[in-house]
Amino acid sequence: MRANVSAYLRPTPELNQLTTMKATHSSHSASSRPWPGIVRLALALLLLNGVLSFTSWWPTVAVLPDARIAPEAIAAWLLLSGWLVWRGQPSPRALDVAAALYALLVLGRYLDVVAPSLFGRPISLYWDVPQLPRFLWVTASGSPWWATVLVLVVTALVVWAFHRLLVKAMRMAAEGAAPLVRHPALWVLNFLLASLAIANTAGVEATWPYVSKPVIPTYARELKLLVDARSPDRVAALLPATTVVDEALNIPSDQVLGALSHRDLMLVFLESFGAVLYDRPEAVAATADTRSALEQSMRESGRGVVSAFYTSPTIGGASDLAHLSVLSGIDLSDPRRHDLLLTTQRPTLLGVFRHAGYEVFGLYHSVWWEWAERAYYGFDVYLSGPDLGYAGPSFGYWHIPDQYAFARFEQLHPRTSERRPRMTVFGTISTHFPFVPVPPYQRDWQRLLGNDPFDADDVARAQAEQIDWMNMTPAYLKTINYANTWLADYFRQPEPRDTVFLMIGDHQPTSNVSGEGASWDVPVYVVSRDPVLLARFRALGFSDGMKPQRRSLGGLHDLTGTVLRALGPAPLPAH
Repeated sequence: MRANVSAYLRPTPELNQLTTMKATHSSHSASSRPWPGIVRLALALLLLNGVLSFTSWWPTVAVLPDARIAPEAIAAWLLLSGWLVWRGQPSPRALDVAAALYALLVLGRYLDVVAPSLFGRPISLYWDVPQLPRFLWVTASGSPWWATVLVLVVTALVVWAFHRLLVKAMRMAAEGAAPLVRHPALWVLNFLLASLAIANTAGVEATWPYVSKPVIPTYARELKLLVDARSPDRVAALLPATTVVDEALNIPSDQVLGALSHRDLMLVFLESFGAVLYDRPEAVAATADTRSALEQSMRESGRGVVSAFYTSPTIGGASDLAHLSVLSGIDLSDPRRHDLLLTTQRPTLLGVFRHAGYEVFGLYHSVWWEWAERAYYGFDVYLSGPDLGYAGPSFGYWHIPDQYAFARFEQLHPRTSERRPRMTVFGTISTHFPFVPVPPYQRDWQRLLGNDPFDADDVARAQAEQIDWMNMTPAYLKTINYANTWLADYFRQPEPRDTVFLMIGDHQPTSNVSGEGASWDVPVYVVSRDPVLLARFRALGFSDGMKPQRRSLGGLHDLTGTVLRALGPAPLPAH
């Protein structure tokens, strides 16, 4: 029986002939109907190009398709064509690896086009990636645990699904391209595509309407930055040999801040206070009343105010660059200088005030983590969020309202007559992106410091505010009015001893508020009861009131020299 079955299954000449005829017929049918494969190839290439050529839907985190060709998509097609000629169809493992690398390019493209839309500046892997864990932490801390887990699970699923989509598209492209890769016409087309991509990468403007901005050079620049940052020889030249701070430290301690006359100095960095508040009619109209009330409260308290514009080293974020630019007198518009500076023992304004006998405080109520970099600043007294013992309701990512932080600081460290003069660095946060919820303003400063600082209705109304990603300007202007209002009330409070206020906008708000192509200028205000001191600032370019002349007096690092010249016995050498 077995022999009979074997004989039956053994190929016969007739069976071989039939199989050959079927194969020939199949091949003929496939060659006569190539369109299904070409259509699949076209769809795959459109997808692979589309995920690398999109543009931003300004001013949101969303993107829009773009008809241009992505240089990296051209490069991927050329690599695939060469692989098919050399090795044939790629293996599943090769497709997995290729899809993962391609996904990194897509991520780079997304950050490259969306970051300028949101922050008004390009993404910096060197600067922004180290901030990512902090951002994720503060974001997660404001949400219930299950929401955080859900977001992580959904994110993982989206990443996995996108990777599988790329694998599928690459497999379709490989299968559709296999019959075509040995045709000479295809390689003529490939040569033209390669020339177009190379010309675009080289910066030939004529290609820009047809080829999108490449992603790989962005990664290359960031890689070079990382290499430079780890080479002392390459970055030593980034910092100036001396600054106005070094020169100030050479002045006798009883003279270096002679014009300040041992009064306290409160250095306040106003989060996201930018020139948009003066440049955009909508912003001017929305904040005019509270700014006027703030200026009036200053004058009613016997103070005067002068103001000017300076240019921040950053926009939309990275406030540390602005803070340390002022404190160091060094242009930190290149983040490498900032990170290099933190590794040195270069002196700052804090050292100048300490040289003059001042006690130096740092108030950063938005910080809830161990801020290791503060070791460079060297505050005599440093207070973070947990140090304030806030028992009230949480508002947004940063928890503690600015008004409370200011009042609580005064309560914890009262300015009594027996204490040394003090310099305080205070970074506000309630006006930070995403601008909601806006804390309620509390007229009763004593209640503010208790366990029940706000009315329940006011808290519920504030916490119910939702982020409108499509239109963040109203929320931003509301936070500015909140800041102007509580500051105006603060200046009406009794003051234990005379204080000079230097209030500095750290940077413009995100680009979806400040506008596309906005300047990087920020307002600076000097508030004092001493008309002679205000006149010294006026002689250095400041103007009366809170409406400065619309021209920048330099970078925020130039403000350092201005402050030292105004507070010192005589102008320091210009830089």
